[in-house]
Amino acid sequence: MVDLLSITPVLGLVVKLEELVPVLVTTLVFVLIGLVIFAVAFLIVVLVSPFSVKKEIEEDQNSALAIIIGAMIIGIAIIIAAAING
Repeated sequence: MVDLLSITPVLGLVVKLEELVPVLVTTLVFVLIGLVIFAVAFLIVVLVSPFSVKKEIEEDQNSALAIIIGAMIIGIAIIIAAAING
């Protein structure tokens, strides 16, 4: 038979629905803000660059440009995470 004390920590992870809804709403708001910031940053890179980013990465296999854009995405993600955590 299962001892009730052994499953008590697992039962502590259950969250009531009333407490979960505000957290989910806040999470969705931050996700949407983050996606908008990512889209704007990528649009700025595409508009500022004097060449076609899509052509350079897909057709010409320009890995340096892909690394730069990846680094930009990681940098923005770090900034957004720091802003969310305060």
